Amino acid sequence: MDEIACKSAKGGMVLRAESLSFSDIPGQSRLFTTYQTDPLSLAKYYPSVVEFHTQIAARIPEVLANHIADRGILCDALDEMNRKFDSCEKTFENIALLRDPETVAVVTGQQAGLFTGPLYTIYKALSAIKMTECLRDRGFKVVPVFWAATEDHDFEEVSHAFVLDKTGELAELYNKPELDYENQPVGYVQLDETIRTTVEQLFADLPQSEFTAELRSFIENSWASGAYFGDAFARLMTKLFGRYGLIILCPLDARLKHLAAPVYAKAIEHSAEIVDALKKRSGELVADGYHAQVQITDDYFPLFWQGDDHKRNALRKTSQNKFHTRDNAREFTLDELAEIAKTEPTRFSPSVVLRSVVQDHLLPTVCYFGGAAEIAYFAQSGEVYRILGRPRTPILHRQSFTIIEPKHERTLNKYDLKLNGLFGGSEKMLAGIVEEFLNRNSAKVFADVEEKINIELNRLDQELSTFDVTLVENLAKRRRKINYHIGALRHKFHLAQMRKNDTVSRQITALFAALLPHGALQERTLNVTYFMDRYGDYFVDWIYQATDLDDRGHRIVYL
Repeated sequence: MDEIACKSAKGGMVLRAESLSFSDIPGQSRLFTTYQTDPLSLAKYYPSVVEFHTQIAARIPEVLANHIADRGILCDALDEMNRKFDSCEKTFENIALLRDPETVAVVTGQQAGLFTGPLYTIYKALSAIKMTECLRDRGFKVVPVFWAATEDHDFEEVSHAFVLDKTGELAELYNKPELDYENQPVGYVQLDETIRTTVEQLFADLPQSEFTAELRSFIENSWASGAYFGDAFARLMTKLFGRYGLIILCPLDARLKHLAAPVYAKAIEHSAEIVDALKKRSGELVADGYHAQVQITDDYFPLFWQGDDHKRNALRKTSQNKFHTRDNAREFTLDELAEIAKTEPTRFSPSVVLRSVVQDHLLPTVCYFGGAAEIAYFAQSGEVYRILGRPRTPILHRQSFTIIEPKHERTLNKYDLKLNGLFGGSEKMLAGIVEEFLNRNSAKVFADVEEKINIELNRLDQELSTFDVTLVENLAKRRRKINYHIGALRHKFHLAQMRKNDTVSRQITALFAALLPHGALQERTLNVTYFMDRYGDYFVDWIYQATDLDDRGHRIVYL
């Protein structure tokens, strides 16, 4: 177990960290676990794959040679938007550095979620920052950039956040403005008075600490009525990472759309080739035993159309080789779309398979940090890079954490548990706790009864088999019923024992809420405000210190 010295409000402290292989975590795809353990074996799908993050530096000459977007326009846009987000001076120093034609970017990104959404958003940013520092220590000019995916239009997906309340239970926060923003990019969603209620609920749920007042003041000022959802997200990200110099990029900016116009036009011209290649690649993945990625149909198109009402409409190919918007309000020829891309690029936004190509056209991207799903997408979208003549950017998995606070560590230790012991679910774990720690005598009686019944049933089975096989089959059915009923009674015994031990029941319920909320890894549900409320800005620094790019597993950090 690693020990990491850190600063805290009370002076110094030592974090402890250990690693768990993703192959030991349920629900991980074979493609992802293979990528983490043997990335070079997947070079067919990831031609730019590296075995170690230290090999990324070798790509810098290729990245610089292929970056043709105007850095002046790019950095002017970044400077303006980061001033709007109240960024720190270090961010503007990095934007100035990005103007240098020898500078590259380490990039990551995520949808703009309520109060930043799940914790993995935070871990993505820290991964990019840590990689930037690693490359700088070797003498390279590098900046970290966070792509805030404000073009995404699934507002329902980003409108929730979860914290642990004063009792340790999972509390859901939700905000939806009264105006209808369906199918509009999240960056165009404007907060209204309903956000006040959501913020009030957040701080009603959170326990009070020495850091609560400062956090509340900032949240109320940034997540305020009249502010845009994407801007509020960016301001909170800036508060968390501004001191590290993280640059926030909002792709809705018209200047960036114009810089991306050549990619849009080329993707339109080669759209049929892109569709064919994506379908073929999906088939290859399935044939090699991996799961299919983005489902590509014959009418698929790699760009969305942005209407006058800001609604984001999928474009679909018709049988007459024309293209219509999903709402059927507009129809175009391929030549018309290509011309519009050159003259009005703000009309378009890239689909998931094109987004990374646009990103790496705008930025001199040396590598990208993504999650498991994004790594899987890259196996398919790499074909889009090839068709559009772009070097394929290597993707690295973001750092992955479960944060275990002292009270939950005490519960784990008390019942001799590890994080991976929770993956079987609370019922299975409760059964073990009852039988090992709460009532061994009754548990032994159940085990003895089951053993004796099966011994006697085996005797009966041998006797019956000598003269009538149909009776043996009948006995087998009844044996299953007997064992089922004993198992059901045993389960009721477990529940009754837990009811008698209310303290234990609360400890286990709180443990699952904190470490496996909704039955998944903590980072997929919990929001950073819970930890910011308890530990202030120190929390981000702790996780930065615990970030280890050599570790391709899931890191478990004990506070």
